[in-house]
Amino acid sequence: MTPTSDRFVLPEQVETVEIPLASGVASVVRRHGNPDGARLLVSHGNGLATDAYFPYWSLFLEDLEVVAFDCRNHGHNPLGPQGEHNPRVFAEDLDHAILPGVQEVFGEKPTVGCFHSLSALVGLLLPSRGAEFSGLVLFDPPIYRPGIPQQVFEEHLEAAAHMARIRATHFATVDDYVDTCAMSPLLAGVDRANLRLMAEAVLRPCADGPGYSLRCPPAYEAQAQEFIAAYAVLVDIEAMRCPVKVIGGDPTRTFSFLPSKHRKEMFQVDYDFVPDSTHYLQLQFPETCHDLTMQFLEGIGLV
Repeated sequence: MTPTSDRFVLPEQVETVEIPLASGVASVVRRHGNPDGARLLVSHGNGLATDAYFPYWSLFLEDLEVVAFDCRNHGHNPLGPQGEHNPRVFAEDLDHAILPGVQEVFGEKPTVGCFHSLSALVGLLLPSRGAEFSGLVLFDPPIYRPGIPQQVFEEHLEAAAHMARIRATHFATVDDYVDTCAMSPLLAGVDRANLRLMAEAVLRPCADGPGYSLRCPPAYEAQAQEFIAAYAVLVDIEAMRCPVKVIGGDPTRTFSFLPSKHRKEMFQVDYDFVPDSTHYLQLQFPETCHDLTMQFLEGIGLV
């Protein structure tokens, strides 16, 4: 067992494999949990890493196999070319390399993707429309909020990209990063132990001196954010070829994304939200998110 914070302990992986992606880079995929259970393939939001979501996905380890991966240039993965850092490339990575690689190396079985934010959008952009998944659970995907004009949506994303570009790139200590996160309204209610886990997931020791730098550089994060508005218009949930569950942040909170730009379409999607949560609902309310996920898995006959 590897201690990662005052509270959370990441288990040793059952198995780890590097899956080659296009352009000569790779994704480090980690297998956890019960190998006899159905498989959850879990991933993260922009600039983050899947290990930061351990308070959520740890709740499945007794019953299910959990396979964690990071989008290219995030988390455990090496840094590759910035020009290929966008949601469309991430979707091709998942459809053409990561999911087939997981099925080949770990064995074929029913697999549900549990994705947050950026990776949730990636799930909706899959060239196969999710045909090889048994289902998708998408947490607060960055799609138009009903009643919000596209211009406002795009302005919000532009503001988020600007914030990413000016984000600090160096932190003297892990606690410095934690202190910064603790001031964010979006992370309200996330305790310090969770924030430290996040810090350890997204930081790496600087190679050229003391301190820590972000595994996903701010310029990469900002670029992905800028692409989101362009790719969001391509989403057609009704065209997906697997069951889809959308779990949003509290819609009364500022910019908790909902599954469609048209209110009437919202009722054609299996949709729930977590009251009092923000965009980071899996970190704020992991048990509620677990329960909603399990309800979906039961509904499609996987558990």
